[in-house]
Amino acid sequence: MTVAMTRITPNCVAAADVFRNPLLEEPLPSAAPGAQRQARTVLVSRATETCGNCPLFSKCLYDAVVNHDVYGFVAGTTVRQRQEIRSELEVTVEADDFDTLAGVTSPNRQIDHDEVVRLRTANPHESLESIAQRLGCSLSTVKRHLRRARSGEFAPKAESVPPTLEEVIEVYDSVVRSSRRRAA
Repeated sequence: MTVAMTRITPNCVAAADVFRNPLLEEPLPSAAPGAQRQARTVLVSRATETCGNCPLFSKCLYDAVVNHDVYGFVAGTTVRQRQEIRSELEVTVEADDFDTLAGVTSPNRQIDHDEVVRLRTANPHESLESIAQRLGCSLSTVKRHLRRARSGEFAPKAESVPPTLEEVIEVYDSVVRSSRRRAA
């Protein structure tokens, strides 16, 4: 017996010509010509309608506000609107650290204390030198962070409770409504 799996394709994939348009990436400069402003208004309108009819809208909105620092027009929101929603919900989203994911390190970058402690806890038999190599820092930096952790100098970060989907949608409604009133 086989089970048929249904894949839901986001509406933005079908409307890639709208969502990949450079005019949706960033707000227009104040000196932008009227034709460009009008074209952006049409694109935002089409994108908003497309997102509003998408079966994945709620999940997309929640992820764009709470989990990922995405750019451009996503889940019926602009970058500025998502910042307003996060501010109202007191949500902080860290930008993805693609350099670390790719194994690229830069000199004089700040080493995350929690990452040093996490690596040591996860790999107690691994040498401190190999942990330093993984992090792209010196052995003395790893030792310093572990010494601070033992002495209690770094208190663990308080776990924040993420907002519910209902809270995100409620704030979304108020932010988008006020944005539309300002634009009118």
